Amino acid sequence: MTPPDDTGAGGRPARARGARRLTEHRLFWPAAVLAALLLGNVALTHDFFAVRVQNGHLYGSLIDILQFGAPLILVSLGMTLVIATRGIDLSVGSTVAISGALACEHIATAENPGSLSTLTTAIALAVGVAAAIGLLNGFLVARLGVQPIVATLVLMVAGRGVAQLITDGQIISVSSSAYKMIGGGYWLTLPFSVLLAAALVAATSLVTRRTALGMLIESVGGNPVASRLVGIRASGLLVTVYVVSAVCAAVAGLMISSNVSSADGNNAGLWVELDAILAVVIGGTALTGGRFSLGGTVLGALIIQTLSTTIYTLGVPPETTLVFKALVVIVVCLVQSSAFRARFSRRRGPAVPTTASPAGGEGVRKQEAHP
Repeated sequence: MTPPDDTGAGGRPARARGARRLTEHRLFWPAAVLAALLLGNVALTHDFFAVRVQNGHLYGSLIDILQFGAPLILVSLGMTLVIATRGIDLSVGSTVAISGALACEHIATAENPGSLSTLTTAIALAVGVAAAIGLLNGFLVARLGVQPIVATLVLMVAGRGVAQLITDGQIISVSSSAYKMIGGGYWLTLPFSVLLAAALVAATSLVTRRTALGMLIESVGGNPVASRLVGIRASGLLVTVYVVSAVCAAVAGLMISSNVSSADGNNAGLWVELDAILAVVIGGTALTGGRFSLGGTVLGALIIQTLSTTIYTLGVPPETTLVFKALVVIVVCLVQSSAFRARFSRRRGPAVPTTASPAGGEGVRKQEAHP
């Protein structure tokens, strides 16, 4: 009896099909790009992967990437849900600045800056105001029908001015070990900000993938008309995702301000909205809405942060940093594009000879499809 042929249709071996399925996975190219950036840093710094323990804390370049990338991961997390609904949130950078300014202002003027009650009130104040900002964004988009880019652009500009008013145009410095813990502290040998970001990512993934919420968000973003016809209340979902986005940005603002023990209303969170959008796109979530990938977003944020670390390691002049960063991001997006890869692929399928159509015409030349 002849053994079964494992080459498959068209004579291609099964291993080639397996490799193709691997490369077509939505997380393959973001993971490959991140690995390439990390390996490239090893060529520049031989001890790049080295992790040491000092005073019970882990230190090293990889730990720094995780710690400094945690705020971007959180902002990108909320941005993913907004983009999945065909929206955009340009106000996250201003929300970062406002939340940090409110928390630091409250702590700086409190009678006991280091007390737990002062810390709790500062966090509640920052997160509460951020939730109100998200509620306003959601109301403008869902109830009044304002385009998301316009609604959030208003708060992007006005919010930065609000942060400046809170700080009175100055940098507010605070001295609170409890507040310092959020962005600059350690717990279980790891930076607390990394653990906090991981917990929020896990909670969001659990809620969106283990309940119907994720499917409803994808349906509203994929086909809002069909979603409305089947009875899905899109307005409530839209308001929810904008509130979540603002709250994630607020936590990121607390991390950034606590890490440096100060609030800068002008520079805190500046252009973080653009990095968050890039992280979401690099992670495989389309700006046209629909299916989203939280894992891809995390990889995208780590790529952005690793790229920033690489730029500093190379000693790229500050005035050309953004240009260098933009070029690398373009290359990353092109590598992920299946159409771009197919265009420059060497493989060509065999063409079927032209045959006459039943109507007596010339017929149509067809390309044999690969299985």
